[in-house]
Amino acid sequence: MTATLILENGAQFRGTALGDPGDRVCEMVFNTSMAGYQEVLTDPSYAGQGIVMTYPLIGNYGVNKEDEESIHPWAEAFVVRRACARGSNFRREGDLDEYLKEHHVAGISDVDTRAITKVLRGQGTMNGMITTDEQFDLEEKLVAIRAYRVAGTVEKTTRKAPEIFEGDGFHVALMDFGVKQNMIRSLVKRGCKVTVLPAHTPASAVLSGGYDGVMLSNGPGDPADCTEIIGELKKLYESELPIFGVCLGHQLMALATGAKTEKLKYGHRGGNHPVRDIAAGRVYITSQNHGYCVVSDSVDPGVAAVSHVNVNDGTCEGLQYVNRKLFTVQFHPEAAPGPQDTAYLFDRFVAMMGGDR
Repeated sequence: MTATLILENGAQFRGTALGDPGDRVCEMVFNTSMAGYQEVLTDPSYAGQGIVMTYPLIGNYGVNKEDEESIHPWAEAFVVRRACARGSNFRREGDLDEYLKEHHVAGISDVDTRAITKVLRGQGTMNGMITTDEQFDLEEKLVAIRAYRVAGTVEKTTRKAPEIFEGDGFHVALMDFGVKQNMIRSLVKRGCKVTVLPAHTPASAVLSGGYDGVMLSNGPGDPADCTEIIGELKKLYESELPIFGVCLGHQLMALATGAKTEKLKYGHRGGNHPVRDIAAGRVYITSQNHGYCVVSDSVDPGVAAVSHVNVNDGTCEGLQYVNRKLFTVQFHPEAAPGPQDTAYLFDRFVAMMGGDR
């Protein structure tokens, strides 16, 4: 079956259908990772988006349950240069095409992903559609494409009820804005008991819950849309609880304390983004997945200081808050592409709660 990727600017790329057939509209972004396609697909931060993989061969080691970062893929669509028909790996439990079909993810292969990426880099992130229609009215499709907006994704991806992961150390309240499973594993590995809370849990419930610290997770969408959550984070900021925020959690806490966020032209998505830790004077290779960033100049120096910067474009990658047990980063320390480059941040969080137990 043939398929066509149509971008918001009218560009068309014809290829082979992959995954779920039909029409699928989403925001198109690109990811530069060379491996980890299943982790990418199941990252809740991709809710509402279609992913163009820049690495040319995808699916070569198949799929398995162990590599999933959540209960199912959240990406709407998947675009690859070549899809491997059958993965080869001792951990393989299935193959990419059947996995996409099972989870109703639209896809297309045999297209020039380099050309698509150049469009998204040059003109910025834009909406797109994958369609398996053989004959279609381009203008009609463009109306649907241009009307699309990523919205309500935190509500879509967050847990509906608390979930507890046992440990004999500090008790951490993890606010689930679209959390990745490895963030939970990273805390449990350090002995923490983790209670994962729905995104809209009131601050009063957190403050009265007997927790030793709070983790603000990653998640999808425009942080400025989360007005109710931002209001609750203001209350957590005023507390004495140690807090560590990642990605969307980083952005939401910045908004709660008076800073601003802005949309990047094409975002940072991949496992090879260099970030400089200002205090340490070191550069780390990080995993990233975000389309928004905190505006450095909008951060009140009496509230926080920029602690990390992106080496490629100088954007804010972390904040250390003044007179608070509170720090946040834009990248994903739980993803560890190095593979252990920034895992020390979890150790810092545990130390902030009082050290080992």
